[in-house]
Amino acid sequence: MTTKRDTTARCEDVWNVLADGWSYAMWVVGASRIRAVDAAWPAPGSVIHHSVGAWPLVLSDVTRSVAVHENRELQLEARAMPFGRASITVRMHPTATGCTIEMIEHASTPPFELVPNRVQHALAHPRNSEALRRLALLAERASNP
Repeated sequence: MTTKRDTTARCEDVWNVLADGWSYAMWVVGASRIRAVDAAWPAPGSVIHHSVGAWPLVLSDVTRSVAVHENRELQLEARAMPFGRASITVRMHPTATGCTIEMIEHASTPPFELVPNRVQHALAHPRNSEALRRLALLAERASNP
């Protein structure tokens, strides 16, 4: 259930994008705007208040940081009410030319958690692939000013 992308950006550059909660809507597919970011972001328990969808069908929601390993991994709980919650892990692995970013997503509330992992991945993969493409572009831009 992992989506991966190689980038020329370093792990630290990718981390800097993830650690900037205000950039969330620039790389997360479906997030349309950021309403607020907790000052402690991305510390565990901190929250990004965002909206999902396109006007006039916009839902207010939150994404919570669950665990942080700076420059290596960010674990999130994303809400998509009324559809439920998802557990998302973004990891960075250094390579000789930059890093590999991987995203792992699982539905964590019924009824979607009952959907087989293979089906969940098939449904989430196109969106997560685009999210990683955007994340890599933002990190590459920051690493090559």
